[in-house]
Amino acid sequence: MTDASKDIVSVRSLTKSYGATSVLKGVDFSVARGEIHALLGGNGAGKSTLIRIITGTAAKDGGELVFRDTAGNILTEAEGRRKVAVVHQELALLPHLTVAENIALPHFRKGSRIYDGRTAASQAYSALSMIDRDFARAALNRFVGDLSLHEGQMVEIARALSSGAELILLDEPTANLTAAETERLFGVLRRLTRENGLSVVFVSHRMKEIRQIAHVCSIIRDGRTVVRSVPTTELTDLAIVEHMGQAQAQTTAVAHSARSAPVASLSGDPLTIAEEGFSVTLQPGTILGVAGAPAGPETLIAALIGAAHDKRWTVTRAGWPGRFRSPREAARLGAGFVTGDRSHRGILHSLPIIDNVLASRRVTRGSLFAAKREEVECLDLVQALKVKAGSLWHLPNTLSGGTQQKLLLARWLNVPSRLLVLEEPTRGVDIGTKREIYQLIRDMAATGTAIVWWSTENAELLEVCDRVLAFDTDGRSSGVIERDALSEDKLATLTGMAA
Repeated sequence: MTDASKDIVSVRSLTKSYGATSVLKGVDFSVARGEIHALLGGNGAGKSTLIRIITGTAAKDGGELVFRDTAGNILTEAEGRRKVAVVHQELALLPHLTVAENIALPHFRKGSRIYDGRTAASQAYSALSMIDRDFARAALNRFVGDLSLHEGQMVEIARALSSGAELILLDEPTANLTAAETERLFGVLRRLTRENGLSVVFVSHRMKEIRQIAHVCSIIRDGRTVVRSVPTTELTDLAIVEHMGQAQAQTTAVAHSARSAPVASLSGDPLTIAEEGFSVTLQPGTILGVAGAPAGPETLIAALIGAAHDKRWTVTRAGWPGRFRSPREAARLGAGFVTGDRSHRGILHSLPIIDNVLASRRVTRGSLFAAKREEVECLDLVQALKVKAGSLWHLPNTLSGGTQQKLLLARWLNVPSRLLVLEEPTRGVDIGTKREIYQLIRDMAATGTAIVWWSTENAELLEVCDRVLAFDTDGRSSGVIERDALSEDKLATLTGMAA
């Protein structure tokens, strides 16, 4: 038995339903002071709902929620929540404010303090430089709306670190960080837990990171706690995925030969991606991985989808202009795109599931309105992807993050495409959904579509890709590694990042 007085927060028999759907069915969970606690479970298990209840953005239906002060005294829920900061899986920054203003906001939330720009900048710089000092120097006065998803992730984490909170809840915090930035973040968390008694709840689907950072873990499955506060050293990876109910999705390597058609047998024109002094040619059905810090991959992706502001890259194929003038032109000529930022640039939150799934078809066909056949078409797609939805006319926010990611991929299923660009397509999804996405990518390639896939998880690139284009830390292309030479060590050497 643990000493409950040492817990900064504890929940007991917590329940929560949305309409007829029961999300939490009696969850037990507690976090001790100075502890980094991994909260694990598949997409839809109830982790995000539990976090929303702890932070006060959702109300519990039943059960007990207790916050304590440093002496072990029970606080009111309002008092306790003032000691909590959260970084959600989908960022919650204010785009019309600067980086400094976003980070400094928690310090002025009482409303009685006059905003001081110099103080705000100092607070923001101190917090952000713990993760990336160069970015801290360059970004303080930039508007958040102008940042990449990767940069926004660093800002949100810095805001949580600077808030003075005693408990920080991190929901997939490293999804858009490089290996070096992730290690710096982990170093900060270790120091703050050790020296300041900070408590951390860490939500991640990356087993390697869980092993690196978490002291203990709890596992939620189907709205119930199946493992509570067990040291991570006492559970194997297989035991964890079994408790999550995903033993069949254990991350053992899938043979690369599982592709349903060899590249050499596919017809169609090759395409060549080139910059000054460098080029790589993709045959139909090739899966080209992209590795490295965001500067290089983001510039390449912008060129491939018609969103580039510079002329660095060209994309040459018979019938293509060399440089797309817009994303619409790229899509209509057969170049698709799946964003890793499903919340802000991917999912159409105000439109139902059917419109989200069929969005790409509407662009490529030039149609604005739903035809009768589309409902049947959409139903076939969501069933093929094992998407559990009450109705095609429900909004996508009724689905888990992993299921929303499937909707983005569904947009390009059965759409004639010569190129599909994937930006972190498995960001924030569980092991089972990852394996389904891997197979979807293989299936798309088997039809002759060339795939360009940026991932910050080197293990993914090794498993699925035919070859990998690497970028160094300055954003310059540093070489292409063929399938038979791929290794995490080789990728680390060419990208300048830890494997």
